[in-house]
Amino acid sequence: MMDLERLEEQLAQLPLYGYFHIDPQTLEFSDRIRWICRHECPMYDKTWACPPGVGPVAECRAKCQSYQNCLMIATITEVADIADINETLATRPEHEAITNQVRDLMREQGVKPYILSTEACTICERCAYLDGLPCRLPGKMHPCVESHGINIIPTLEENGIEFQFGANVVTWISLLFY
Repeated sequence: MMDLERLEEQLAQLPLYGYFHIDPQTLEFSDRIRWICRHECPMYDKTWACPPGVGPVAECRAKCQSYQNCLMIATITEVADIADINETLATRPEHEAITNQVRDLMREQGVKPYILSTEACTICERCAYLDGLPCRLPGKMHPCVESHGINIIPTLEENGIEFQFGANVVTWISLLFY
């Protein structure tokens, strides 16, 4: 059993914009989000962290909702030009490092979270998915939230998280199911 008070004391030491305990049953799953992956993301069908490698939305929903709890963490960062996708994506590793710190805090308490984050996964130079092989680093790879068909916007709104500040501020989100 995880000691939430201890975890929250540790979370308070991290550069998080916010963290929230959410019920996985309240997440909105939609095939429309997957459509965006298929038609707008260059990583579609290229990694185990992206569709179709993660499985159909119905399977992703079942996996996420098989957990009783979910910790949502958010970080924000400022960029010079939010329209510059390369500059924006260059801020992602900082969020991933914090996500891994939270993962480690949970593991210290014997909890092995299932993590969704911001990655299309670029850990390996060439993803094993392209060769029809299993993921080489499943414990380090975190599929992105959208890959599972999750429309995170309603959850952000319910928890008072500004997602679009405008003015060159990027908000990154991770979900840690346990």
